[in-house]
Amino acid sequence: MQINLTGHHLEVTPPLRDYVTNKMERLERHFDHVTDIHVILSVEKLRHRAEATLRLSGGNVFADATQEDMYAAIDSLVDKLDRQVKKHKEKMTDHHRNEGMRKNHEF
Repeated sequence: MQINLTGHHLEVTPPLRDYVTNKMERLERHFDHVTDIHVILSVEKLRHRAEATLRLSGGNVFADATQEDMYAAIDSLVDKLDRQVKKHKEKMTDHHRNEGMRKNHEF
């Protein structure tokens, strides 16, 4: 898994980079087919925004979050991505399971 981290109107410090990396590793525990993650952190006045695009086997997942604190925005972003990755994984496994059941019941 490769993580690309970009900052808009924000300097990406080593602690911030480590925080994002540790949080994104949580996603890989649920679904190990994550190939690439592009994270953009930006600041607009008092709003801190974090957005990410995940490239998975079978598609892409996008989420964004806006908070008053950058670390809170990253936490919210990871929670949203986590839910989407779980849903994507269930879709893939359910799809194959239903396909096999149809073949066995056709006469």
